[in-house]
Parts: sequence; structure tokens; C-alpha cells
Amino acid sequence: MLSDSRIEAVLFASAAPVPRADLARVVGHGVSVDLLIEDLAADLEGRAFEIAQVAGGWMFRTRATYAPAIRAAADIGDQLLDLSEFDVAVLAAIAYHQPITRDALKDIFGKEISRDLISRLHAQDLIGTGPRSPRRGAPYTFVTTEQFLVAFGLESLRDLPDREQLEDAGVLGAAEPSTL
Repeated sequence: MLSDSRIEAVLFASAAPVPRADLARVVGHGVSVDLLIEDLAADLEGRAFEIAQVAGGWMFRTRATYAPAIRAAADIGDQLLDLSEFDVAVLAAIAYHQPITRDALKDIFGKEISRDLISRLHAQDLIGTGPRSPRRGAPYTFVTTEQFLVAFGLESLRDLPDREQLEDAGVLGAAEPSTL
């Protein structure tokens, strides 16, 4: 179908997730983008890549099964995010409490969060600068970015796990006080 092919072409050419509105402009507003995406996803069953819904749009992604082959063929090494456990904890706190200041992060973790850590997360485009806080001195706040959603395979921040899911996964103990 021509509409399927147009969506496939747009997704193939884009390095970022393509929002529904952009796909609707390509195929026409009277056509169901969701049905076309479903048809295309079905056509890709058993293929090395798939359509992923992330960050408010869709994009092609290589299936995780083929990551070792891609790294070997392209000699690109491991391109996983270089994050320590504490980096991930800070990133999670930002995601759950955004916009948030460094002082508020200090309150959560009980220690100062280094500017270097904030800079690393910012350099990886996982966080950005939010609105200035209305507090004295108008400190910067931090928010997650579209790249954060893409990196963690989330459609939106509503897809972040809730406390019960984190407890079930063993990330939080059932008796631990909530810090996220």
C-alpha cells in the first residue's frame, strides 16, 4: 500500500521519533496512522528491525538480538549509556520530580550532587535545563529530554514505573522510604 510505503520511507529517513501529526501530513488526515503502523509492524515480524513507539512518535530500531552483530560488523564497540548506579538514581530522581534543582536533589540523596554529574547527564542529552526556580537566587532546574525517553524506550514520562513496579523488580525494598 502506498501509505504504508510513505510512512516506512519517512521513518527510515528520520534519526528521531516521528510524531503522529507528521505522519498524518504524509498520508493524509483521513487515513488512520495507527492502522498503517500496525500493518507495517506486522510486515516487519521476523525481520532484524522493528517499529518502536518512543518519545511521542515512532522510529525504526534494530532488534536487541542483533546488537552484538552490529557492534562486530561496524567495530563500534559498546555504545550503551555510560552510567553508574548513582547516575541512574539521580536521573530517576530528576525524571520523577522535574523540574528539580540541585538543592532538591541534595535533599533526596542526603549529599551534594556534583556539577560534573549534572554536566555528564546533560552532555549525553538525557537532561536539559528547565525553568529557573522561583526561589531566592533563581537556581536552575533540570528536566529530562526527548533523548531520555528514546534511550529508555519510553513513549512519555507516564510510562515510568510506579513505586509498586519498582518494588516488584527489586529496585526498591518494600520497607524503604520513598526517595523517588
